[in-house]
Amino acid sequence: MRIAIVTESFPPDVNGVAHSVVRVAEHLVHRGHTPIVIAPAPSSATRGVPGDHPYPVIRVPSVAVPRYRSFRLGLPSARLADALNQHAPDVVHLASPFVLGARGMAVAGQLDLPTLAVYQTDLAAYARHYRLGWGEAAAWRWLRNIHNAADRTLAPSTRSAADLVTHGVQRVWLWRRGVDSVRFDPALRSEEVRATLAPNGELLVGYVGRLAVEKRVELLAATSRLPGVRLVIVGDGPARRDLERALPDALFLGSRQGSELARLYASLDVFVHSGPYETFGQTVQEALASGLPVVAPAAGGPLDLIESGVTGTLVPPEDGAALADAVAELAGDSERRRAYGLAARTWVASRTWAAVGDELIGHYRAVLTGAGATAPRRIAA
Repeated sequence: MRIAIVTESFPPDVNGVAHSVVRVAEHLVHRGHTPIVIAPAPSSATRGVPGDHPYPVIRVPSVAVPRYRSFRLGLPSARLADALNQHAPDVVHLASPFVLGARGMAVAGQLDLPTLAVYQTDLAAYARHYRLGWGEAAAWRWLRNIHNAADRTLAPSTRSAADLVTHGVQRVWLWRRGVDSVRFDPALRSEEVRATLAPNGELLVGYVGRLAVEKRVELLAATSRLPGVRLVIVGDGPARRDLERALPDALFLGSRQGSELARLYASLDVFVHSGPYETFGQTVQEALASGLPVVAPAAGGPLDLIESGVTGTLVPPEDGAALADAVAELAGDSERRRAYGLAARTWVASRTWAAVGDELIGHYRAVLTGAGATAPRRIAA
């Protein structure tokens, strides 16, 4: 098949949308398909960052998002239509469509091309937190129009699928994300890393992710003050400066990737996640693959990823005290941490990118045969 992936984000961006598009396109090439990626042009500061890919990447003009200058919105342009015309795809895959994806949907409709839209970002929450000039209701109206124009919408978790259906989105199917359990491996635990991060033998508790207001990382303040605990923050973003002031006891490492990130995960004792708006929670899944017990809000994607009392602890959303209490309980019980970590690794063992990539190809084929337009809404696993 020939597939055109129109995405709102792509490397050098570091986020779940960009990462999953890379893994999907790589898998398509591996399976003998022919993808192209159409993505926003990066900022001038990052255009020199290496980015060789085994498939064409077409860049369209972009602008920075207000209050989040490191993220850029792709602008509708003739380059998108030209790329679709030239590639002549069998199906158009819209990754987290909003601005560029909305134009991609319109062009695909004009060309009578089958479309599959992947919901990945809680844009209604973004509208609220970044005060972009339109509210949650307007964001949902826009998203509903985009997704209902698609032959099939894929949601990453049962909660996000239910949200879509509640807001009037039709033809919703569940498609989770994969995890690289070879890269993220408990065997990478490093005593050298641990000695550097916790020279006094503290319990290492880590957060990995973008530092943005909707992630609610400030809720980890009480956790950072727990005796005998060292909170390590891995990631970067527009909220970093404010968070460094709010969490003076935490260690901020900035962005880490590849093998260095995998070693950091494996060298932690507990993983903690604070954001209540995750449609999936890829860093949670990477932590599970690294053999870590996870503490996270009982909201969104983590509800599918964590079995409370087995692989970690789910707590009420937006409750910093509950996060700290759950971490403190694990800090005082090494046997429970070990049991949760072993169960966590087993939990994600079958969730490879190859497996979910093949599942995605199945969705492409269903859309091509017209099944996407006639199947009932499906949100169950």
